[in-house]
This record gives sequence, structure tokens and C-alpha cells, in this order.
Amino acid sequence: MPELDAIRGLAILGVVFYHAFYWARDLSAYSPWQRIFLKTMSVGQYGVNLFFVLSGFLITGILLNTRDRKDYYRRFYLRRALRILPAYYLTLLILVVFKITSKGFLWMSLLYSSNLSLLFGISMSYTVLWSLAVEEHFYLVWPTAVRKISPKGLMVLAVSLMVLSPAMRFCCVLLGAKYAGILRGCMYYTWDTADGLALGAVMALVIRRMNDNRQKLLRLSFLLIAIGLLIAGVGYSFGIITRMNPIGAALQWVPWQFGLAGLLGIFVVIGSGKWKGIVAPRILTFFGAISYGLYLYHLLFSIAYQWTARRTGFEQRWNLDLWQRTWLAFTIAATAAIVFSYLSRWYFEEPFLRLKDRWERPRDSLGGSNIEAASEAPSAIKT
Repeated sequence: MPELDAIRGLAILGVVFYHAFYWARDLSAYSPWQRIFLKTMSVGQYGVNLFFVLSGFLITGILLNTRDRKDYYRRFYLRRALRILPAYYLTLLILVVFKITSKGFLWMSLLYSSNLSLLFGISMSYTVLWSLAVEEHFYLVWPTAVRKISPKGLMVLAVSLMVLSPAMRFCCVLLGAKYAGILRGCMYYTWDTADGLALGAVMALVIRRMNDNRQKLLRLSFLLIAIGLLIAGVGYSFGIITRMNPIGAALQWVPWQFGLAGLLGIFVVIGSGKWKGIVAPRILTFFGAISYGLYLYHLLFSIAYQWTARRTGFEQRWNLDLWQRTWLAFTIAATAAIVFSYLSRWYFEEPFLRLKDRWERPRDSLGGSNIEAASEAPSAIKT
């Protein structure tokens, strides 16, 4: 399913551009037209929401395909571990060697709880790890839910999470007025960010009920986009554009998640037809294939560039203005991160992935082995 790699490619490019041009940046020093461009790059942050929706969709599909296997748990967790742990622990090793992280955050990350570190007064010294923690928590509980609960009950649970998670964000911001430490983590805690994963799970369950009916899936996709636009329109006057109030914090992600779920559905429909090449361009499938590593590593190269620039002062010697420095930093750091991620994917992570072939891949009417193969790159990834 190369169209799903293309979805990953869109998501990771959004995250990289967001970090390069908008995240933790003072926009006031730029010219008006430059600020417009930089603000546009803020949309890239929703690449993580796209990863969450995709993960909920694929993981739920895998679990439903294999729920009757005797080795259900062992197979799932071993395959996830082979895919996720090598690059993840390599990243932690780099953080330790170059002293980029605190001991407290390192321990939280080793336990896949980096997104909860603010609850304990520990600074998130390498923020991209938070979304991986959310997904690991999802992997911890969702397999049992799929195994023990009927598809109808699973649908009720997933829809409930779609409602409860924004409600938890709303309550978190209200509490944050009294407990500042809680407010800082409202967009990171697992219970506050489960709605994207739940929406992806709902899509997987609904598509199974459709029995591969592409027309129904296309209508569902446009309906999801319409719902997203409706929520965005209604919520605009309530501050949904920002997170400056409880309603905005609770609902800002919701329209994007519905729209991105609709986009996912459209890609699946087109990808299963004669125009499939449209939704699987090589550039996007390339970035999709290295998306996990690129997500983990890209900030490391930004940090390395900034350290080098400060130590050598080459930007000042070359008389570069702020706009030129911004683009030079992006070009060098992003290129280095892409090369490193490519090498990591095919020469470090791939040997671990080959171990998965020891297990037979099941097939069913919803793509079976194809859906499972498409999930081999985890959709980790909000920053």
C-alpha cells in the first residue's frame, strides 16, 4: 500500500518544516512577508495528528486480522519491538553521548513515559519523543481491547475516547489556571491525545463493515472532511485557532483530525484504483519509508547546526542576514538528517525488520498482508 507511505511522507515533511521554520522561533524579527511564510509552516505540526490517525487505523487493522491467533500477543509485541526499539534506543544513546538530555528525562524516555515528564517537574529536553510515548501506551492497552471486546463494543470504546480526550484537554486547561505545571503538559499527556488514535481505529472498523466498498469509503472520507470544516467554522468564534482558552485547547486538533482521516480515506480509495500513481509519488513514498528515523533524528541535526554556528561564528563572517541564516540552517540540517535517516533505515533498522519474516502474515478481505506490511513503519510522530 504505497499510498500509506505517501501519507507518512506528507506527515514527516510537515513536522520537519514546522520545526525548521516556526517552532520556538521569534517571528517579530522577520519582515511581514517572511512572517506570513513562517506562520504558514505552523500547519506542519498537525503532521503528528496525521501519524496518530494512521497508526490507529493500521494497528487496529493488524490486531483484528490476527485476533484469533494463539501467538497474538507475542507476535504483535515482538514485531513492534523489532521495528521501534533499535532506532529509538540509538536516539537515546546519542542524547546521552552528546549530553543533550537530563537524567530525569532519560529515565522517563527509557520507560516510554517522556510525555508524562512534566507531571514530575522534569523538562522535556528532546520533545519529539513525547508522541512515541503516546503510541507505546496505545500499543500497551489496545491489543487487549481488540482481543477481548467485540467489534461493536470496540466501536463504542473508540468513539467514547474521541469524546473524552478533548474533554480531558478542556479540564486540563481549567486546572492549569491553578496548577501551572499541569497546564504545560495538557497537549502531551496520553489521555489528552488519544482521540486521533481512536478516530483511526473507528475508520478501520467502519471500513470492515463496508466490505471493501470503495464508493462508501469515498463518501465517508468527504463526510469526515465536511465534519472537520463544520467544527472549525463553529469553533472559530470560540478561539479554536489558538490554545489560549479551554475550548481552543480542547478542539483545535479535532477539525484537523477529521480532515486528515478523510484524506487518508481518499488516498486508500485512489490507491486501490487505476489512478493509484497519483497518491504514491516517489518523493513522498521515499520520505514515508524513512519517516520514523527522520522524525527521531531531525532535531539532533538542528541542534548540531546551531552548536556549530555558535562555536565557529561562520554566519557572521559570511554577513548572512536572519532570513539567509534560517534557510541555511534548514538546508544543511535537513539534508544531513535525511541522509542519516536513509542510512539508518536500510543499514541499521532493516536487519531487525527481516526477523519479522519468521512469522506468517495473515490475509483477509481488507487487505490482510498488505495492511500489515504497510504498518511496518510506525506512525510515531507532535512536537
